[in-house]
Amino acid sequence: MIKNKSYFSIILRNSREYFSKGRGWAVTEQLIAVFRALVCAAEILISKRLFDNVSKAKSFSTIATSLFLLIFVIIFQELLSGLSQYLLSKVSYSNMGKFMVDFQKKLGRLPAIYFEDVNFLDQIEKTKECLEYESLGHFASLCLQMVSYYFIYLLLVGSYLFFTSPLLGTILLLAFVPAVLGQIIKAKYFVDLEEGLAPERRRCQAYKNSIVHVRSYKETRMLGAYKYFFKLFLESLHIMTEKRWQTEKKIAYIQMGLNGFTFLGLGLSIYILFSQLMAGLISVGMFAAVFLMLGDVFGIIDELVSSQLSQGSELVGQVANFYQLMDLEEDLEENLPADFSQGIKARGISFSYPGQSKDAIKNLSLEIKAGETIALVGTNGSGKSTLVKLLTGLYGPDSGQLIIGGQKVQGQGLGKNYASISAVFQNFQRYKLSLKENVTISNLNAKDNVERIKSSLEEASFNYQGLPFETILAPEFAGVDLSGGQWQRLALARGLFRPSEFIILDEPTSAIDPIEESKLYQQFKEIVADRCAVIVTHRLASTKFADRIILMEAGQIVEEGSHEELMKKRGEYYSMWQAQAAWYDNK
Repeated sequence: MIKNKSYFSIILRNSREYFSKGRGWAVTEQLIAVFRALVCAAEILISKRLFDNVSKAKSFSTIATSLFLLIFVIIFQELLSGLSQYLLSKVSYSNMGKFMVDFQKKLGRLPAIYFEDVNFLDQIEKTKECLEYESLGHFASLCLQMVSYYFIYLLLVGSYLFFTSPLLGTILLLAFVPAVLGQIIKAKYFVDLEEGLAPERRRCQAYKNSIVHVRSYKETRMLGAYKYFFKLFLESLHIMTEKRWQTEKKIAYIQMGLNGFTFLGLGLSIYILFSQLMAGLISVGMFAAVFLMLGDVFGIIDELVSSQLSQGSELVGQVANFYQLMDLEEDLEENLPADFSQGIKARGISFSYPGQSKDAIKNLSLEIKAGETIALVGTNGSGKSTLVKLLTGLYGPDSGQLIIGGQKVQGQGLGKNYASISAVFQNFQRYKLSLKENVTISNLNAKDNVERIKSSLEEASFNYQGLPFETILAPEFAGVDLSGGQWQRLALARGLFRPSEFIILDEPTSAIDPIEESKLYQQFKEIVADRCAVIVTHRLASTKFADRIILMEAGQIVEEGSHEELMKKRGEYYSMWQAQAAWYDNK
């Protein structure tokens, strides 16, 4: 992820957005960090003055004044530190919500084809984790404090040390370099770890959902598969833990070796300081102040390297992944006008899903005229649902020409959304909203049109009598649930409620008995009389009302015509019809 972006560009962007979203609070936090650095540096000078006064046996009032001044500086420093931590939490938490809003908006603007890519789904999981743990805010704050606190403090202290002894300052600097080098190595390991953990994390979540999710646990328990999924969950968890452990172990070995140089530098610094005291080059007060300062400096260096840089090393991979997702090209155009009096034309289109070498649609040509109803049939995997997604403009073809209502669609990433298209997909959503909202969500401009809501429900044969429109369709929210057939009728009503010139029904009645389905389709024929319509179904008895039937196989059209024409051909459609008819006769 981070290969195409430098650490520096990520830090700059993250810091800029941290200030932008955090506003005055973020500026205040950094100003306090600057004051902390100045107060910490001032503590050295005040300590030197105190020890010099004591060693020279100054008056009690002089020593007491220096002591009280040192105590005041220490207390003030602790207050600033506490306030800085409070502001960090406040700004990070506030920014997390704003980053989450940006993330959700971004997902809504991306082409639908992205969601067929496993790598993209992994990227979403990593981004969600980055947001949930407030990584963006913490990383920005860490990077900014490198300058506003650590850099200023070490610059002041380093200058003082060089003034005291150039050799002392040089050794201290050299001791600091291996520690920074260790964190750069650590950052690379953690970026690679994030890349490797994402797919396993998704598997772990899927197994957990199979155990506890409301839509899965009933079947899991009924089948007695709880122990099986729990075993898979533990195995996946073990793999993630093992990968992290192996990375942590490698880093620990490297860190131990580099820390040796840092401690050696501390030892040499103390030796040089003591030698200068014995040689009379520095005063007792300076020795005491610098001695204490060395402990503080190495403590801050350890905090900076082992805590701050270490945390930054882990976060940089997550932050880089977030910005890579946010930079994805947005090709999805919403609510494009389309003139379906011109119909739909597909000329030699082919399409394959991301990461798949086999074409789901292969060199397919099809024309749907204005007001024509098409029935798509074929075995599972024949390409029917994929063709539907192309005809709605959700996906663009890899090759060939696709014209939807006069609008040309080309390029796999160029997904589009047309205001005058409605669809009911096989895997429709059961929104945990009211009955009214479940219908009107397809056209919020008419959400208060009660008569239209009723007519859509009646056209879908949904019996809403005795069920108030404000009833929540979710038992967990003190509402009610519907049967599978009722939900399917409701989804159909939702599709009919949306004003459209082109409507697609992808297996819209699979949970409805054949007799009711036949009645629905007869009614549907009248509803879509003046619109382009495509029906996807496995039940061939429901295709007779269509103007034309398209039989698909392996992503291609193998037979085409009306029911009577295809029955006369005695081809694949005829065989499928006979097989289904025999099944019903046997019943």
